[in-house]
Parts: sequence; structure tokens; C-alpha cells
Amino acid sequence: MQRVALISGGSRGIGAGIASALAKDKFSVIITGRRPAEEVHPFLSALRALTSDAMYMQADVTSAAARTKLLQAVKERFGRLDVLVNNAGIAPRVRADVLEETEESFNEVLQTNLMGPYFLTQQAASWMIQQEAADAHRAIINVSSVSATVASVNRGCYCISKAGVSMATRLWAVRLADFGIGVYEVRPGIVATDMTKAVQEKYDTMIEAGLLLEKRWGTPEDVGRAVSLLARGELPYATGAVLVLDGGLTASRM
Repeated sequence: MQRVALISGGSRGIGAGIASALAKDKFSVIITGRRPAEEVHPFLSALRALTSDAMYMQADVTSAAARTKLLQAVKERFGRLDVLVNNAGIAPRVRADVLEETEESFNEVLQTNLMGPYFLTQQAASWMIQQEAADAHRAIINVSSVSATVASVNRGCYCISKAGVSMATRLWAVRLADFGIGVYEVRPGIVATDMTKAVQEKYDTMIEAGLLLEKRWGTPEDVGRAVSLLARGELPYATGAVLVLDGGLTASRM
């Protein structure tokens, strides 16, 4: 039976890179996002050219009702879930110094980047546990950011949300190990997406000046390949592991 992967925020950016990689590896894929289905149709058609089954569902991970409806739709269509990729995330609408950040911005980012994935994992993991003994590797993969450890004072809420995702990975790895479900964190650095377009010139200059050991932007395809490796179970004996994909940004140097 073909394995099934659910990717939140999977219709563009890093999520699209992940969905494409998993589709190429012949997973059935479900992608979610906030956009109407008609806006996602071209990308969904591209996924369907790679795998036998691909599905889009409009869903806001911050909503408990939406999370329940999403998993129910997956049950009805596929009857199983092998891999959950928690990728949905947002940056603050306005970058503001931590001395000026608003509670509204903080709440919006934390609800989307941390609370939503945390409780989607809770529901998905409970269902995975209830399924019959797995005939293949099962995994939950959280996409965080180097901002989990690198402080950016003009987007504190984002950094805190990603640090929370990192701890959530550890918690779920410990809790789900007895059920044979691997839990992992993929931690990208500077990746070329819609989210980073506004700061492209800034990072181009910094990269050229030596910010990274590998002098290029990361790509959604880079992240997709790493997630697929974990989803396929090709990194055994590693639950709780963090894969850092940052071109050497956080490597200590003298």
C-alpha cells in the first residue's frame, strides 16, 4: 500500500519543495494552506504528475475544528497516515523591535507556528497509534528555523515560536518512541521563498560578505530532500534528531 504524507503549509515555498520531494518518492500527499483551492490547482496538478494521489485541503492549523476536519478527510480518502510534516508557519506582519512588539503579533505568530502544529501532532499521533502495526516507517517531522537558536530582535515572536517547535520535537520524540514513531526537526537557514523576498538584498550582501560557509541561498528543494530522507526512514536510530540546513550559518568560527 502506498504511504501517505500530510504536509501543512504545503502549497508554496518550503512546503511545496517538501511536497514535491515526497511525491517524487511516490508518497500519496495531502497539502494544506489557507488559500482557496483554485489558487493551488496548478501546483496540485504538478504533484499529480509525480504520484498516484495528491490532495489539497484549505485548512487553518490554528483552528481545532479545522484540524479535526483535515484529519477526518485524510481518514476517509486514504485510511492511514504515515508521515506528518508540520511546515505551516508565518513571519510577523510587521518586523518590530522586541521593545515595541505587540501582543496581537505575538499571539498570531505563536498560534500559527507553535500551537497549531503542537495540537495537530497530538491528534495525528493519537490516530497513528490506533492504526494497525505499521508495515513501514512512520514519522513526524517539524520544520523549524535557525531562528530557534539565533536571536533576531526585530522578530522576537518568530524566534520564540521556532524555539518552541524545537522543544516540541523533543517532547514528542520521547512520548512516541514506544510506538515506533520517529520525530525529527529540520532547521533551515536562509531559504529563497516568498517570505524572504523582502530581505533579499540584505541577505545577498551578507552572503557575499561571508555570512555562510556555502555562498548561496538555500532552496525549498534542499529542505525537501532532507525531509524525504527522514520520511523514508533512511536515517535510522535518530529519533529526536535535528538536521540543520543552513549553509554553515551557525557553524562556530574563529
